[in-house]
Amino acid sequence: MFVSDFRKEFYEVVQNQRILLFVALDVDSLCACKILQALFQCDHVQYTLVPVSGWQELETAFLEHKEQFRYFILINCGANMDLLDILQPDEDAIFFVCDTHRPVNVVNVYNDTQIKLLIKQDDDLEVPAYDDIFRDEEEDEEHSENERDGSEPSEKRTRLEEEIVAQTMKRRERREWEARRRDILFDYEQYEYHGTSSAMVMFDLAWMMSKDLNDMLWWAIVGLTDQWVQDKITQMKYVTDIGILQRHVSRHNHRDEDEENTLSVDCMRISFEYDLRLALYQHWSLHDSLCNTCYTASRFKLWSVHGQKRLQEFLADMGMKDMRMQTFSIHFGFKHKFLASDVVFATMSLMESPEKDSSGTDNFIRALDSLSRSNLDKLYLGLELAKKQLRATQQIIASCLCTNLVISQGPFLYCSLMEGTPDVVLFLKPASLSLLSRHLLKSFVCSTKNRRCKLLPLVMAAPLNVEQGTVTVVGIPPEMDSSDRKNFFGRAFEKAAEGTNSRTLHNYFDLSVIELKAEDRSKFLDALVALLS
Repeated sequence: MFVSDFRKEFYEVVQNQRILLFVALDVDSLCACKILQALFQCDHVQYTLVPVSGWQELETAFLEHKEQFRYFILINCGANMDLLDILQPDEDAIFFVCDTHRPVNVVNVYNDTQIKLLIKQDDDLEVPAYDDIFRDEEEDEEHSENERDGSEPSEKRTRLEEEIVAQTMKRRERREWEARRRDILFDYEQYEYHGTSSAMVMFDLAWMMSKDLNDMLWWAIVGLTDQWVQDKITQMKYVTDIGILQRHVSRHNHRDEDEENTLSVDCMRISFEYDLRLALYQHWSLHDSLCNTCYTASRFKLWSVHGQKRLQEFLADMGMKDMRMQTFSIHFGFKHKFLASDVVFATMSLMESPEKDSSGTDNFIRALDSLSRSNLDKLYLGLELAKKQLRATQQIIASCLCTNLVISQGPFLYCSLMEGTPDVVLFLKPASLSLLSRHLLKSFVCSTKNRRCKLLPLVMAAPLNVEQGTVTVVGIPPEMDSSDRKNFFGRAFEKAAEGTNSRTLHNYFDLSVIELKAEDRSKFLDALVALLS
């Protein structure tokens, strides 16, 4: 069920309990976690934090800890699948779910006892009505009892015939209702998309309780910017939410002249500004930033000699439309300044670092620490890793476009990265691979002259584990300005795998990312083509 009063129905309920906190591995989740940690620290709430990369880890961690806890909080995981069916918890377990994944599973929506959804109702949820999805089974039991009531006296034969006709009509009505239910659920679950940032939801809770701090506001900004960088929300949604946060920024960072002149050297200040759409340009040379930003690299076509020449001409002229965006920056004293997008790239690179000597939990803790102003050294380390990742992204895109690795399969474009591709190890994790795929699609759309191909989505495969013979497959919706960012590949992957008995693992919280046995790739793609044609 949806929680209407987050303070009374959520925070005051868990305030005096021991909590198990599950956090998904994305930047928005980390930011929401930081805000919640700050609130818990303020009120001395006891909690255990467990990072989870997918459904398997969530299930394993729950089984390990379920005896010690009654209250569970899930950040950016759990809303889009039947949580009780997956975890099989005891009847007294309570789950508070703050998740951006849409659509929300209907069983989670209509469970009034164990599932509490911390989701903004002003999001365009379009949940089907209860009566269209669920039906009382008592009538069916009565029908079956009547059927078992064998022989009737001859004088009651007419009445029996009437009952048989009535039962036949009711069975027909039920079949029609079930057919309608299938259609309604198909329309509702067909597309995967994202709602309001979880970090913004948590900041809203802190604000309602008058416990919001400038640090919390910055984390909310970074959480929203992560959604924009990852292309999870529309431009309209981003601008609307920026407007909401801008009012909070004005409230927290308003100072008169006297205060401005007596600022502490290590003070923190957030400001709204229109800035360039260039990745890490304040921590890089302008040339490197232009070459490794998807927006400029795709428009200049920097994988070609002609594109490189155009870049040199641009640097001479210094003029290009639409290069500015609405964003926020943060100042730590007089020395350190970061854009929200800088922090997103740095934190994501730390979290998805492929270093062999560090585990997923180590990366999670390091990324979480980098969001605190007392750990700027870790943030700067993340910026260096992000530069490496962005360079590798553009090199792989150039390689794919120059060797024509992006091919049309009919209803979608397809690209497969081979084992041995330089720096392919940087794209083993879902967020990095998804971002690479989005940037590749943008660049392909700018480079192709085929009008039909410009309107197609992209399916991309990358090697995951050579010994096990597995690849990661990600589906990206079409690259259009009017795109609503809804992704239909989650359900399509599911049906293609079922129809061909392909060995897949649907473990990620984003349904449009799966693991697939390399041997089954051909039949899986054939089924996907047939399904989407």
